[in-house]
Amino acid sequence: MVSETERLVESRRLLEAHARLMELECWQDDVLWQLHGAGAPGTALSAQDEELVRNYFSGVGKLVEALGKELWAVVGSGLALARQNPTPFVSAVRIVEREEALDQAMLEERGGAGGHSRPLPPGRPRCWRERFFQVLEEAVSARFRSVSYLHTRGPGLAGHLSALQHGIMGDLATVRHLLDHCVPPHYNLTRAYLRACHRCLQSHMGQVSGWELESGEIFAVLNWVLHIYNSSDMMGHPDLMVEMESEELGPLISQECLEQLQNKYVHSVRKSVSEWMHKALEVELTDWQRDQEPDTDHEGFYLTSLPTIITQMLEENARVALMVSESLRDQTIQMGLYEMENLLNRFREALVEFGKEHRRDQSTNQNKFYLHYLLASISNCIILKTSTESLQQQLSSRSASRFSRTPPGPLAALDRAVRRACRLVMDQLLLELQPFLQGLLSRSWLAQGDVMVTLKLCGVLERHFELYSRVRPPCRQRLQEECQWLTVVEYVRVLMQKRLVCRNAEERRQLAQRMALDAQHLRDLFQGLVEVEGSVSEVNPMALLPVLADFIRLKDPSMLTLEVSGLVAKYPDISDEHVSVLLDVRGDVSRDVRGTVLDLLEQSTPPLPAGYRPIFSDILVPTPSMPFCLPTAKCA
Repeated sequence: MVSETERLVESRRLLEAHARLMELECWQDDVLWQLHGAGAPGTALSAQDEELVRNYFSGVGKLVEALGKELWAVVGSGLALARQNPTPFVSAVRIVEREEALDQAMLEERGGAGGHSRPLPPGRPRCWRERFFQVLEEAVSARFRSVSYLHTRGPGLAGHLSALQHGIMGDLATVRHLLDHCVPPHYNLTRAYLRACHRCLQSHMGQVSGWELESGEIFAVLNWVLHIYNSSDMMGHPDLMVEMESEELGPLISQECLEQLQNKYVHSVRKSVSEWMHKALEVELTDWQRDQEPDTDHEGFYLTSLPTIITQMLEENARVALMVSESLRDQTIQMGLYEMENLLNRFREALVEFGKEHRRDQSTNQNKFYLHYLLASISNCIILKTSTESLQQQLSSRSASRFSRTPPGPLAALDRAVRRACRLVMDQLLLELQPFLQGLLSRSWLAQGDVMVTLKLCGVLERHFELYSRVRPPCRQRLQEECQWLTVVEYVRVLMQKRLVCRNAEERRQLAQRMALDAQHLRDLFQGLVEVEGSVSEVNPMALLPVLADFIRLKDPSMLTLEVSGLVAKYPDISDEHVSVLLDVRGDVSRDVRGTVLDLLEQSTPPLPAGYRPIFSDILVPTPSMPFCLPTAKCA
């Protein structure tokens, strides 16, 4: 019997082999039962007798192992058999069910009533149905055993995940349409196979997540886990949803693992973004040295390639991250804003160095387009500001509140960069105005009565204003306004140097007339150039020059107190030093009148009104040189 059964097992005639095995086991059980005294009280099997029976039936245990080995080989290759010849698989299932029934019957007999329970035979219960599902899961997990990082690096990982998807879905279709009909309904084979696939994938994706992945690979994993796996192309397929809701399976990777993957992705992208920004800034610095004007956009505004590169890179990273999840998009945007802030800080430092280099090379006039590239930098910052605000608007409300400190970062850095560039533009304007300012408000200037100096000064201003029109609003208006302020401040600063002190009423009249004429030239120039946009400053700097001209023109010195009161009312930041210089320039103010005027100033120091922009605060009065004095006792 044993030899015949062995031949049946070897030829995979499993049902016949199992029938012979059941017969052999029945003989073995009967012998043991009889030696136990058929359950009679007070009888027990001796160790010698039990050993004798086991030796006699030793071939039976080996047959069980051999049959089990063949049986699980058939179950493990069930998918392949189902497509070719499912008969061996059906036979295996029938054997499993027979064994399950035998286990159940023997367990019931062991617990029989009346004290006549039979002992369980050796190797029982076999639990082959449970083993059936274990073998099924082992067959599923075999798909992942040979996978390693070396075989799936780079684009290979996306291909591997795609192959997994098609392989698993093909297997599930085979299980649903073929294998499910080869097992009893209570097996719920499709559901069991789904669970097995999910558990194996959980383990495999945990392994994949631990690899040193690049950003593209992490994106492929996240997209597959969060979207493809639960989509209608995979576990969300309508036919599979009938078997089991995807929520029953649970997440493919834990929340902790998901956050780790997202952090790794953002870190990898950040490294790439930082490198690209560094290269873009290097290109920008090279552009500044070109011996030609910056490029212009379709509206005629100066620009370089920097804002386009940065904007496209950050927008593209945010768009790609959103394909995975909103939270990853928010993390990517925050990372981009941090890197933008770092870039702008380096950009501002580069502007400072650009200005220093230009001042060193001023004599050689190497960079003819220095001013043009400063203006292009300002326009670039305005474009980057628009891009930054757009990215911030994309942030979800939860992330915006979570990162409440972040939004001012890049915007504040942008404002610092713009202010530095505008300051450099004004420094360049002052540098170009300086030769003409030196010729103003001196005795020779008054004596010659030549307006060419003023007209040349206006020519410089006009050229600058023309260039400012190549800057995007609102910085264009800011530059225009700053230009007016600088012109007036420098004009008054020259007056404060007391290059001309009037000797008589005629000189006071001529000085006032020339100052009024200069003010008119400047006013006409600015009115023709300035675009009226938005709110106008409460203090118009050009109005100061006619006021000072009237102060000098005043014929009656006794009216100076009233004149100074009006001056303080209009310009509350004017100091007693400024007024004292103006009195000196007049050249006709007595000590008593001077004392009265200065006392009035001390008593009336009104606070600066809201919205008032100080102008005299920017004008320092030169310190009067002390007369040479020998250290005599009397002097001491």
